[in-house]
Amino acid sequence: MAHIDYFFTTLSLYSYLAGLRLEEVAQKHGATITYKPFDLITAFGRTGGTPPMQRHVSRQEWRVQEIVRQAKKLDMPLNIKPAHWPTNAAPSGYAIIAAQNAGGGDLGALVHSFLRACWAEDRDIAQDDVIRDCLEKAGFAPSLADAGLLTGAETYAANLEEAVSRGVFGAPFYITDTDQRFWGQDRIGDLDLHLAGKL
Repeated sequence: MAHIDYFFTTLSLYSYLAGLRLEEVAQKHGATITYKPFDLITAFGRTGGTPPMQRHVSRQEWRVQEIVRQAKKLDMPLNIKPAHWPTNAAPSGYAIIAAQNAGGGDLGALVHSFLRACWAEDRDIAQDDVIRDCLEKAGFAPSLADAGLLTGAETYAANLEEAVSRGVFGAPFYITDTDQRFWGQDRIGDLDLHLAGKL
């Protein structure tokens, strides 16, 4: 059975634009997914990247145009200047880790609910009430927002170290069990072809 390690941050616009396509591809091929939220901004500094707000104005202007085009192509609602971005991604990351450890709900839906809350609903994903709401709507106990905070923090930090050591430099980033790496929501189609043995 194929396996995919999915590295992302709940603040990543491109992870939002991925929607639930990763989950659809995994289901199609009988692949499993391990969700690995991590601190992307810190990873940028360690892998030669630059946070979006520190990039040259020409890159920032292109990014805005590209984001709008991609959202239209995917027919996804988008607020190009969300009210709560950037915010602290760690609490939502800890909740995802706790939910993954607990089981019983829909992790893909949980991850996407945090991303949608940030990029389409103008909600602050660092706030406890938002975290609890996203957990509940994805079929998890809202109390997971308070459970395993130490484990969540340790795993979140470990995910960063693992990401850097395995060549992750952006989000979304997908790594198969054969160490094939796919960066960006626009590479999910290539991941699909790879799992089908065509790439």
